[in-house]
Amino acid sequence: MPGPAPKQLIRGIGFFGIAILVLNAMIGAGIFALPTSVAATAGNSSPWLFLIVGLLVVTVVLTFAELSSYFQNSGGPVLYTKAAFGPLVGFSTGWLLYVSRMSAFAANVTVIPIYLGSFWPWFGEGVGRAVLITIICGGLTIANYVGVKDGIRTVAVFTFLKLTPILLMILLGLPYVTPDTFIPSTFPRVDQLGSTTLLLVYAFVGFESATIVSGETVNPRRTMPRALVMTVLGTALLYFLIVLVFISVLPDASGQGATLVDVGRKLAGPAGAVIITLAAVFSVTGNLSAIMLAVPRLTFSLAEERLLPHWFGDVHVRYATPGNSILFLGAMSLAFALSGTFAFLAAASSLTRLISYVLSIAALPTIRRQADEETRAQAYRLKGNYVIPVLALVLCSWIAFQSTADAWLLTGGLLVLGHLLYSVAHQRVQH
Repeated sequence: MPGPAPKQLIRGIGFFGIAILVLNAMIGAGIFALPTSVAATAGNSSPWLFLIVGLLVVTVVLTFAELSSYFQNSGGPVLYTKAAFGPLVGFSTGWLLYVSRMSAFAANVTVIPIYLGSFWPWFGEGVGRAVLITIICGGLTIANYVGVKDGIRTVAVFTFLKLTPILLMILLGLPYVTPDTFIPSTFPRVDQLGSTTLLLVYAFVGFESATIVSGETVNPRRTMPRALVMTVLGTALLYFLIVLVFISVLPDASGQGATLVDVGRKLAGPAGAVIITLAAVFSVTGNLSAIMLAVPRLTFSLAEERLLPHWFGDVHVRYATPGNSILFLGAMSLAFALSGTFAFLAAASSLTRLISYVLSIAALPTIRRQADEETRAQAYRLKGNYVIPVLALVLCSWIAFQSTADAWLLTGGLLVLGHLLYSVAHQRVQH
């Protein structure tokens, strides 16, 4: 019989664990679709745009690195915004992030049957599709339910399986790079990029998932900043090399709707296509593993802050994991993926993430003032006072306003729904 829940989660995630969480949060299904979409607008400048945007996103990452160093509990942006602006804003931030990541999980799960279905049609539709989706959602839920270290190991395995073929593809494709593809003759103007800017930024969102598990991180004030910055910079370089090989091996790819699978076929024939397809499957599964590990800590944190019913905050007596929150995410993601009703949430996924970034960055001045001397002395302090946070705030705000009116309306509707749930939880706490 279950006994009293442990008072604390186990701090079992080190630098390596945080790094692979960040890596998998950013590199999922997108890398297998983004190159052709960006190349259609930016041409040979695409690799450099990925690198430039990655460097710009580092301003946001650095700000989050400082924010995370003031806290040792799980929750990330929820803790930051609640401390600065109160429980309602804290809940709204957590709710936006939760919906965004849950819809991303459901969307990415449906990609795997598509890839596998091209080789084994049974997985692509009907019963086969439903069975495959159920196995993936159920397997990842169980792996994380029985322990955070098992969850990290799962993510680590998929990280290796997806990066190895991609790195091999880069090595085989580099001889195709010419001076013309490496150094573009022209760069598109900012006003010409339009929605491409959102695609470029989408390649790097998700790093904040690592801050959500601060309560299970070894020495988070030291581990989190280093892991965040180093992994985002490494990911930017990886994107640069992948897209450089893509436009070099397939110079007319953007007009043909080609993907990295076509690059694999050009470099190594049918076997190359199979390997890259499997890499895509592993990449998506690694991304799903990272979401399943980090996102349940959002509802756990909201429950700890009494912004959701305490059921979400229960810690399993044996496994020391937020078991109920993990089961809830697994069940909801499975339902959305099987039914397809998650699709309408995907349109506002990037926008909801950017709003949470803006709110978190805006919380920094208040958090700095509220910190006691000991915490302030141990925190990771950005140089230049507020120069980097201001740049990050401007970047996120500008990109958010590139979103469509439909995305803003959908985000507003999700916020209203979240506030209704918050009101119910708040009333129960008062009674």
